[in-house]
Amino acid sequence: MQLESTRFGNIEVREDAVLTFPDGLIGMAGEHWVLLAHDDGPFYWLHSLDDPDLALPMTNPWTFFIDYEVKVSDEDTAKLGIESPEHVAVFCVVRASDSLADFSINLVGPIVIHSEKRIGGQFINEIGGYNVRQPLFSEVELPDVQPATNAVPVAAVVA
Repeated sequence: MQLESTRFGNIEVREDAVLTFPDGLIGMAGEHWVLLAHDDGPFYWLHSLDDPDLALPMTNPWTFFIDYEVKVSDEDTAKLGIESPEHVAVFCVVRASDSLADFSINLVGPIVIHSEKRIGGQFINEIGGYNVRQPLFSEVELPDVQPATNAVPVAAVVA
């Protein structure tokens, strides 16, 4: 299937990699998204299939914060049909900047995806003490970052 992206141009994406967010994302319209890998690094793009202008940079939070903890309500996990932690993939939205020192990550509102059903949601982390704009490189430096394995199918790789 074709994704017409204002950021990346026309991209052929795998149809079996479409993610559904029935309640959308916090502050974002659209229900259908794909995960795009960014080269070989630790960052991904969550790109809307409903809006060609909308793509969110994301990462696996444990790549940068090894002690990060996530707890979402039983109601939220039930919405996704999650019965076991091995079917869960967690990403957090990254706010990029001109300077690496100004990159931040939203550890309060993780994006949780059922990796087999490809259904997801953005939920408020019930474990407190995290920031919406946590400095991304506060615990690790970019040269030390290793890409994490990903249980969610990547629809395409972009440069």
